[in-house]
Amino acid sequence: MDYVQIVPCPCTQKELQENRLARLQRYSNLGSLTRLTFDSLILQGRSSEPQNQERFIRAYRAATSFAQDPQGWLVFMGPSGCGKTHLAAAIANRCLQQGYLTFFQPVPDLLDHLRSTFSPSSDISYDELFEQVKNVPVLILDDLGQSSTPWAGEKLFQLLNHRFSAQLPTIINISAGLSLEELEERWRTRLTDPSLSQIFLLETKPPVLDYVSGLELINSMTFDNFDFKRVNLPLEQRESLERAFRRAYSFAESPDGWLVFLGENGCGKTHLAAAIRNYQLRRGKPVYFVFVPDFLDHLRSTFSPESKVTYDELFERVKSAPLLVLDDFGEYSSTPWAQEKLYQLINYRYNARLPTVITMTGFEEHLEELVEPRISSRMVDPQISLVQEITAPDYRADHRVAERAKPPPRRSRKG
Repeated sequence: MDYVQIVPCPCTQKELQENRLARLQRYSNLGSLTRLTFDSLILQGRSSEPQNQERFIRAYRAATSFAQDPQGWLVFMGPSGCGKTHLAAAIANRCLQQGYLTFFQPVPDLLDHLRSTFSPSSDISYDELFEQVKNVPVLILDDLGQSSTPWAGEKLFQLLNHRFSAQLPTIINISAGLSLEELEERWRTRLTDPSLSQIFLLETKPPVLDYVSGLELINSMTFDNFDFKRVNLPLEQRESLERAFRRAYSFAESPDGWLVFLGENGCGKTHLAAAIRNYQLRRGKPVYFVFVPDFLDHLRSTFSPESKVTYDELFERVKSAPLLVLDDFGEYSSTPWAQEKLYQLINYRYNARLPTVITMTGFEEHLEELVEPRISSRMVDPQISLVQEITAPDYRADHRVAERAKPPPRRSRKG
């Protein structure tokens, strides 16, 4: 038996481990991010969309696996707030607990620190700092984006290239809204190398193209806050509102064909069309919402030399949209140019059988007076289109009448 060997007691062992972890945490540069762990992470991420939740779970599994045995590169992408930084910090904290020397650094801060080493008052030289970052066993780079200067681009490439060649474990978070295609090619070839790197897109946002004033109001219009039970209305008008609601909801669940809402101003047409849009967006589906007068103005503006988009590009986006909502159709199509553009749009989507929602002020019996026959004939074609009239009056006017009809509040009697 070896009586010379000194074995620390359990309390001392625990203290030594805690001191070692504290030293590693100080080196790691995590600071307050030590609170971001796998235990505090929402397993399915922050998105309510099932597809995004599946994406996040896959990334989570890769992150926990990496943290147990750091190898290769993990690249996380997605919009702000999708959980990239939390995942990266959780990996760092788990690696530190495992005893791996880990360094966490937002890229803009790293570049600032490198620049500061050229100051005479710096307590560390540029070569010393850069060498530490290049060779740290586990490096986490948060918010990697386009380099603002040639110097910054060169430093980042040297860092990435060194770790790529040495195959050092690395986590990289790409800046929000930035695609791999926008990065420098020499960076991209290393980030996407399948023998070393795994890329995870944590969340996607559906493409939206809206030509409408008051978008905040459109965003707030949902099926949940649509009132089709207006009890003060006659039965026939309430039934037309409920039919419109049911058909809009059914269309939102499975867009197919055309749905045309007709009725007077304020009856709820735009609300139902916007609810279809918002339902589809929450499911991660692309949808374009177009207020027709605004769209025509945008089309005209493309002929200006200052326009950032060409006429052909804009018109192609709208006419071929997977799901298109045309709000307030027919109100401003009085000029031959406007009529021709709208006919081209309608005819293309009619022939391609693309899902379309149209709202118009008026009723079916007067449809040919509202739009030219070659458009109206396509709108009422029963093979593709379902026309839903809403006979209820203007909700806002109806609401004002109801408010005036309320009895005045009773005065409290004193004494």
